[in-house]
Amino acid sequence: MTSSTRKLNLNVGINTTGYLPNAWKYRTGSRHDINDPGYYRGLTELAHRGLFDAVFFSDHPALMTDPKGRPFHTIDPLILCTALAAQVPDIGFVATMSSTYNSPYNLARRTQSTDIMSGGRLIINIVSSFNPSVAANFGSAPLPPRSERYARAWEFLDVTKKLWSSWDPARDGQIPEDQFWDASSAHAIDHAGEYFSVKGPLNVPLGPQGHPVLAQAGASEGGIDLAARHGEIIYCNILSRPAGQAFGKKVRDRAVAFGRDPSGIRIVPGLVVILGDSREEALRKHELFSGAGSEDGLLARFIKEHNIDPEGFDPDAVLDAERFIPNPNRIQAVGMGLGLSDLLTHERLTARQAVRRAEGNHRLVLGTAEEVADAIIDLWADGTVDGYTLQPPRAPDDIQEFIDKVIPILQDRGVYRTRYEERTVRERYRLPYPF
Repeated sequence: MTSSTRKLNLNVGINTTGYLPNAWKYRTGSRHDINDPGYYRGLTELAHRGLFDAVFFSDHPALMTDPKGRPFHTIDPLILCTALAAQVPDIGFVATMSSTYNSPYNLARRTQSTDIMSGGRLIINIVSSFNPSVAANFGSAPLPPRSERYARAWEFLDVTKKLWSSWDPARDGQIPEDQFWDASSAHAIDHAGEYFSVKGPLNVPLGPQGHPVLAQAGASEGGIDLAARHGEIIYCNILSRPAGQAFGKKVRDRAVAFGRDPSGIRIVPGLVVILGDSREEALRKHELFSGAGSEDGLLARFIKEHNIDPEGFDPDAVLDAERFIPNPNRIQAVGMGLGLSDLLTHERLTARQAVRRAEGNHRLVLGTAEEVADAIIDLWADGTVDGYTLQPPRAPDDIQEFIDKVIPILQDRGVYRTRYEERTVRERYRLPYPF
C-alpha cells in the first residue's frame, strides 16, 4: 500500500568506517579515512546520489582507546556538517549534540548559524550523555544521575527553543532612514530555572525552517518524556511491527498528555541491511561482518552479552522477554537495550532466531535486494514507522550497494523520491513550522 503524497524517509549513518565494529576489515579504504574531510565529502556525495534525506553523525565526546576497536567519533559533527553543507547540495545533516555538556545559548547560536548557512538542512540529535569518560572530559564532577540528566535536557531544550525564536527580523516595522534595524524585533527570554538562567535574546535570527529539526534518541521513560515533549524525529530501536506500534503509541500518547499535537512526530528507527545475491550469502556476510564467524559464534556472543550460563543453554528454546529487560539504573543507554525484550514480548523466538533479528541494537534485515525492499516497505506502509536511519556495516561499500540495488526497487514501487524537491529537511519530513 503506497501513497501519492507520503514518501519513505531515509537517513544514512556515515560515522568513520561503518556501523559494525568488526566490518572495517572488509571495507574499501584505509585506516586514515576517518580523519580525512575528503572521505566524509565522498560519503555525503554518495548519499546525495542515493537521494537520502540526511546523513547522520552520532557523537561521543571521548576517545575510546581499545586498539582492537576503532575510533568511532572523531571530528566534531556540527563543524563537519557545516563544512559538508557548503560542498554538497540538497541533502540534510543530523548532528548529535549533548544536552548534558553544553550551554543552551552556545548550542542555539551555533546550530541556528549552521541551519542558516545550509539553507535549512540541519537536524540536531539531542542526547543525554551516559558515559563517565565523557563527564571526566568536562570537569571533576561525576556524571549526574539519569533522572537529573533528563530533567536538565528538558529545560535545556525549553531554553534553546525560546532563544531560537527570540529574534525575528520579519517583525521589523517601518524603520526610520537613520535607523539600521528595529530593536523590537528581538526580545529577552529572561529564563530562570532549576538548571539555567539565560537572559537572551539570541544574536542569530530565525532560520529558513524556523529552527533546526529536533531529533531525539531514547526509549527509557526519561527518553520518551523528552521525545514526546520536544522530539520531531525519533531515532529508536524497533525490531518488529507490534513493538513499533506500541512504541509509537506510547510516544504520541505522552505527547498528548503534554499538550502537544502528536502529528509533528516521525518515527525513524535504525536499520542494518546486509545484502546478498541469495539469503544464504547474506547470512554468511552477517557472520563475517559481525566478527562472530559463524552461527555458533553469534550464539556464543548472545550468551556472553546477556550473561547466560552456557551450561545447559538450548539455542532452540523460546526466550523469556522478562529475562532481557535491561536494568533501568545501568550506566549504558537503557533505550537501545529495550529492543530485544520488546521484540520477545510480542513474538515467541529462540536465541537462534533472535540473533538474526538485530545487530548493533538495531533491526537487522538480511537477504536479496527484493527481500530487503519488501522488509523496508512492510513497516512503513501501515505507518508503524515513517522511515529508517540506515546503518551500513561498512562505509562506503554497503551504502553504494544499497543505492545500486535497493533504491531503484523502492523508486519503482513508488514509495521513494526520484529527485529532491523540498528546500528544507522540515518540509521533506512534512513537519510543521515551529512558530
